[in-house]
Amino acid sequence: MLKLVIFDMDGVLVDSEPAITLASIESLKERFGIAAAYGDFKEFTGMGDDKFIGGVAAKYGKPYDAGLKARAYEIYTAKKHRVKVFPKAKKLIHNITGAGLSCAVASASDLVKVKVNIQKIKLGRSIEVLTSGEARKRGKHPLYVISGTDVTNKKPDPEIFLKTAERAGAAPEHSLVIEDAVSGVKAAKAAGMTCVAVTTSFKRGVLFGAGADFVIDNLYEAFDIIKKIKNK
Repeated sequence: MLKLVIFDMDGVLVDSEPAITLASIESLKERFGIAAAYGDFKEFTGMGDDKFIGGVAAKYGKPYDAGLKARAYEIYTAKKHRVKVFPKAKKLIHNITGAGLSCAVASASDLVKVKVNIQKIKLGRSIEVLTSGEARKRGKHPLYVISGTDVTNKKPDPEIFLKTAERAGAAPEHSLVIEDAVSGVKAAKAAGMTCVAVTTSFKRGVLFGAGADFVIDNLYEAFDIIKKIKNK
C-alpha cells in the first residue's frame, strides 16, 4: 500500500537547471576566468551541487572548494526569476496530500537552494513545510524536506530517500519517488522504492535503463499512476 510520495526538486517540481547552470558558469568565471560550456554540466545532473560545480571545475583543471557553490547560490538566489515552476506542480502536491498520502521533497541540493525553489511554488497555508528537526503542527498537511545538507552520501546512493521515508514514518516499500535524473532513479531503486521518472532532463529509454518503473512526459501524469497503485 502506498503511503508516501517523495519528490526530487530540481527538474521535477521546478525547472531550475538553466538557473543553477548559469549561476555555476558565472561562479567559475569569477573565480578562475574560465568559460565553462552549458553542456559541461549535464553528466553531473542530480548528484548534488558540489559535484555539479566541482565536476566541471575539474574538467578545466581547477580545484573545487565550497566557496564556488556558495557564490553560485548567491547568484541563484539573486536571480531566482530564472527558476520556473513546472505546470501543475502545486496542484499535484495538494492532490496527493488530499488523497491522504504523505508528501516529501528529497533534493541533493543544499537547503538554501531548496527553500528558494519551494518559495517559488507558493504552496499556500494548508501545506506546512517541515525541514529537518522541525516538529509537525496540527491542522496542516506536512511537506517533509530532506536536502543535501542532511546527508553524507549523495545520489545515486539511497541515503537521502531512506532518510526521507524514515522522517515521514513510511517504509521504503510503501514509498514512491518522482525523479528526473539517472542518479536519482538509481538511488530510488537502491532504496527499494517505486520510481516514476519524468523526461525533463533525460530521454525515456535512458530513464528506463536506469531502472525507472514508470516514465512520463508530463509531471501531472504521475497522479494517475499514484491513484492506480495507492491501495495495491
